[in-house]
Amino acid sequence: MTEIHIDIKEKVYPGAGGAQPHLAIKDLGFSLGSGEFVCLVGPSGCGKTTLLNIIAGLDRAFQGDIRLLHSQKPKPLVGYVFQEPRLLPWRTVRENIELVLPAAPGHEAVTPLLEALGLCQVEDKYPERLSLGMRRRVALARAFAIQPDLLLMDEPFVSLDAPAARSARRLLIDVWRQRPHTVLFVTHDLREAIVLADRLLFLGPSPTTVIHQMEVPLTRDLRSDEEAVEVFRRKLLSDYPAIKHLL
Repeated sequence: MTEIHIDIKEKVYPGAGGAQPHLAIKDLGFSLGSGEFVCLVGPSGCGKTTLLNIIAGLDRAFQGDIRLLHSQKPKPLVGYVFQEPRLLPWRTVRENIELVLPAAPGHEAVTPLLEALGLCQVEDKYPERLSLGMRRRVALARAFAIQPDLLLMDEPFVSLDAPAARSARRLLIDVWRQRPHTVLFVTHDLREAIVLADRLLFLGPSPTTVIHQMEVPLTRDLRSDEEAVEVFRRKLLSDYPAIKHLL
């Protein structure tokens, strides 16, 4: 299992065309325990995507330290589900998933994921023939296919309608339960965060820093009760009114 320790002193984007540099992150530090599902909640533009890119190693131009620790691996595997599915249009559903696996066809790894995510009937179709919800399922399957030790998710269900988003969240939890690993999930939807997370981290406006964090006390069974989720959401906003300005 994988632990993450994040200590970003500063992340600055240089100004373009003579503009002033933009300070995106300042003194941001937190940790995730092994197998923990944590949601980052914060306003648009606060640096959530920047943070995920730094953790994933896609952005190394920052001051600070990111430590990914695994009890048995020197370099834990990281999966990343972006806001857009990013599927190759000239490859089928199955081929898009197999793309992240070793050269040999990954039938043993892919078929159970297709079954779990309801994709068996479309495995030979190309992305343009799929709905956005189905394309997002394919992106999720591709991330799970490598059996990541750490899964980063950047608002993966943001543009889905309410029923499709609920279905996608249920599928995510079902697959995660089959193989627990550490998850860092970015969202601006407080209800979604409550349904998914063991712990919530609230980020303030740019430059990003953690302004509040808390455990989610609801059992996994209660997360499927929309009324229970709404009661907890209202209590959270009542107890911490400053959170309203982050959503």
